[in-house]
Amino acid sequence: MTVGHGALTSDAGLASGRVRVEGIRKQALDTSHNRLVVLAVVFGLLFVAISARVIDLTVLKGASEPTLSASPPSQALVVDRASILDRRGILVASSLPTASLYVNPRDLRNAGENPETAAARLVEILPDLSQQEVARKLSSDRSFVYLRRNLAPRQQYQVNRLGIAGVYFQREERRVYPHGPLLAHVLGMTDVDGKGISGLEKQFDDVLRRASTPLQLSLDVTLQQILRDELLATKRGFDAVGAAGVIMDVNSGEVLALASLPDFDPNNPDTAQGDPAFNRATKGVYEMGSTFKLFNTAMALDSGVAKLTSRYDATQPLKIARFAISDFHPKNRWLSLPEILFYSSNIGSARIALDVGATRQKAYMEQFGLMDRASIELPEVGTPLLPSPWRDINVMTASYGHGIAVTPLQLAAAVSAVVNGGILRPATLLKRDPVLPLPGERVITEKTSDSMRKMMRLVVRAGTAGKADAKGYRVGGKTGTAEKLENGRYRKDALISSFVGVFPMDAPRYVVLVVIDEPKGKESTFGYATGGWVAAPAVGRIVDRIAPVMGIAPSTGPEPLPKAGDPMFVAVKAAM
Repeated sequence: MTVGHGALTSDAGLASGRVRVEGIRKQALDTSHNRLVVLAVVFGLLFVAISARVIDLTVLKGASEPTLSASPPSQALVVDRASILDRRGILVASSLPTASLYVNPRDLRNAGENPETAAARLVEILPDLSQQEVARKLSSDRSFVYLRRNLAPRQQYQVNRLGIAGVYFQREERRVYPHGPLLAHVLGMTDVDGKGISGLEKQFDDVLRRASTPLQLSLDVTLQQILRDELLATKRGFDAVGAAGVIMDVNSGEVLALASLPDFDPNNPDTAQGDPAFNRATKGVYEMGSTFKLFNTAMALDSGVAKLTSRYDATQPLKIARFAISDFHPKNRWLSLPEILFYSSNIGSARIALDVGATRQKAYMEQFGLMDRASIELPEVGTPLLPSPWRDINVMTASYGHGIAVTPLQLAAAVSAVVNGGILRPATLLKRDPVLPLPGERVITEKTSDSMRKMMRLVVRAGTAGKADAKGYRVGGKTGTAEKLENGRYRKDALISSFVGVFPMDAPRYVVLVVIDEPKGKESTFGYATGGWVAAPAVGRIVDRIAPVMGIAPSTGPEPLPKAGDPMFVAVKAAM
């Protein structure tokens, strides 16, 4: 019994032990499970927090460089300024991301940095900075001071490696112009903060800041290059002080090329100082000389004052008060209306203008857009200089482009109206939608326009502009030469020489204007520096180069001459 009882007691103890062990094991498992749950929750919360931060940095904030949140408005970043394209979609202005270097002098001092030492280290990388000036900025009491705008990537990397406390980078944009000076006066440029300060950049500053699509221009980079090349060659060849040129679509008013020399590189603002910054094509106002005989002749025909058969006395200079009007190459005989134009007779033009009268002359000048500022999307636009009072002597001199000054762009737009059937359309630098109706006002009749085209062709074939004739292309136009007015006196040694050409004359599409400022005569021109010797050849070369680019086929077959009975027959016979 005793043995049996001990065995029972032992078995019971073992069973009780097993129960305790199982309980401890279960408790440990429960504790581990709870810990794992808590740990999983913690890791989950950390994952969510990290994910939220990553999204905030990469999506919401665009992974931008740190900036000062309390920066004043003048330090606000310019973001995504729209690009500018030419009519064919070629990029002419765009913005690239860049970094600017700034310092918080308080952070620099709190970190124990020495301003003089830090300045010396920075100037080693940015040698264009003044060490004394940088040290002064690092020692200031301000919390934000720019040290250098628009760093190159290598400069940013090298400055960053210095590890100077309080020196930071701010993400910005830099405006770039891939074609350099080619379109300088049209595009203009922006300041260091990305705000337009001249040209189209200024005119469309708000639009470019808000636009989601590029601004497309009427300009053609290829034609612009050709125009600039020929202007530059002519300016250099005649040792001129400047030049301007315009190529315009006579039917739409679109400006396909517009240049002014000297020019500047908008990528380097320091070059936009003084004369290079002046836009001669739209800001400069000049007496355009005998090119105004086109308007004088057109208004005489259109008003019914004269006919193609009308004749005027050009046998001797025309005297009025103490003035005498003479011809450069006098014919000393009566001239028909076409002869007056292609011989470029000042005497005949003055007599025509007297018949037209001041009232009608001013009305037509107004219709041609020559009395007010030109219509163009640029802030740099000149105001015409007009006679006041408008007396008989002014009526006569205005007939051949003296005593009235306009911009080259105005002249090109008005000549477009003379040849396109008589409709004046506002000039534009923006590509027109071919579907929308073209704006415009009739200034002369189609019949007058047709007669003017024929006479302008004769000016090149038999008149003063023979050197503008381009092989295979029928060019018409008019030369112009005027003395420059300075301090109330005309300078005989300083000329504005020009030629306005139109082609093809049987169905005009383009006006090409070249204006050369103070050309000097040379041996090959027998000392002459007039429009026929200087500007007309340049227009001829331009037409030779741009016609194939524009897909204009050369004219074939002999060009017919006026026949007996045609009012122009006598003039052509006399000239040829």
